[in-house]
Amino acid sequence: MTWLDAEDLGIALSEKFPSIDPLTVRFTDMREKVLQIEGFDDDPNASNEPKLEAIQMAWYEEWKENQEG
Repeated sequence: MTWLDAEDLGIALSEKFPSIDPLTVRFTDMREKVLQIEGFDDDPNASNEPKLEAIQMAWYEEWKENQEG
């Protein structure tokens, strides 16, 4: 996975951190969480705000579905 795989990363983050509301996570903290995801293989310094925002929104969608289900 890379920084551009927002949907896949959102799913992985939701599975790894199921109790965390993604909208409460600062981008700096989220970046560190992404680096912990198994299968993530991209330059740690290649993240930026738009990429992190896309990941956060994908994570939020997964989290929200799990809260409702």
